[in-house]
Amino acid sequence: MAQNQSFDLRLFLPYLLNQAAEASSLSFQQVYKNRYGMLRAEWRVLFHLGVYGPLTAKDICDRAKMHKTKISRAVQKLADRRYLKRAPSELDRRSEILMLTERGQAVYRELNGIAEEYEADLLASFSSAERDVLKQLLVRLASGPALNDP
Repeated sequence: MAQNQSFDLRLFLPYLLNQAAEASSLSFQQVYKNRYGMLRAEWRVLFHLGVYGPLTAKDICDRAKMHKTKISRAVQKLADRRYLKRAPSELDRRSEILMLTERGQAVYRELNGIAEEYEADLLASFSSAERDVLKQLLVRLASGPALNDP
């Protein structure tokens, strides 16, 4: 089998994005893991509820682009720790509305402050213009590939 000499995995955009995401999140991941014993999915659920207020698990799946099984497990762990509570949905009896408890809100506020400081440190070596461009480009990429369907 011939090797493609022009393809450099290290410069392949999806690979670079993954490497950048892992490198930029590892230290922050240790904060919520060490302080609260949370995994990434739990942190994401907590932050979605902290930022957007009451949501269903499906809402979080859609917003976080995560599988429902991971969200379901995270919701259960957060409920076990009394960081969130559930209420029956008035619109759909099959789903529940999830919301942070006072304890969950306190954890969210603390981690939100740490996240803001972490992001500022992460972006400190970039100029203001570079930060703006980086965020704009990442938002565009996160909204989905701009490829035309054949």
